[in-house]
Amino acid sequence: MHSKFSTYFSLLILSIAFIIFIYGTYKAILIVNKTQISTSRGIYTNRVTSSQEIREKALALTKTCQNESCQVQTVLDYVTLIPYKINHFKAHSPQRTIQNNFGDCDDKSNLLISMLHALGKEAYFVLVPKHIFVIVAVSDKTLSKNKGIWVNGKKYFILESTSKGSLIGFPLQYKFSDIEAIVDPFTNRKLTYRKLFYKP
Repeated sequence: MHSKFSTYFSLLILSIAFIIFIYGTYKAILIVNKTQISTSRGIYTNRVTSSQEIREKALALTKTCQNESCQVQTVLDYVTLIPYKINHFKAHSPQRTIQNNFGDCDDKSNLLISMLHALGKEAYFVLVPKHIFVIVAVSDKTLSKNKGIWVNGKKYFILESTSKGSLIGFPLQYKFSDIEAIVDPFTNRKLTYRKLFYKP
């Protein structure tokens, strides 16, 4: 009787361990799928966050803003003031970039897009050779004459996180053929589009 109980108990423990292993593996796959983006030049791993810390920072920075363009420009100013320094390893988290007070285009773009997300702005990564920048939809009419990238009939303004003092609508520095992907970093889905335009 005792040995039957031991056998059943051992099987139960093994079954539970197996279920935990399968669940852990599944969660790891989900995390990878939400952070890794494949390009023709390899894999890009994003480090975006929707943490309370970043949300509070974005809200504190923009608390006096009366319009959308002020919100976007304020967080852009904050990120561009962080000194540029190449990170030779993987991209740092937004929190780490703030703590370090330095970052490269990956680090600073991850911080910028995380703050925009915290403010409810529609923004995407644009991956080009050896660089990444952010595009954001801003409906402010004062920006109507500024050029932007039109994706599927909607205008997005370029934000350059590495250029100190840059403004909403940074000039496009690349050919459309250089664009490897336009990505929603919070779903890790590449936007599908037929043609891009760069115009006011």
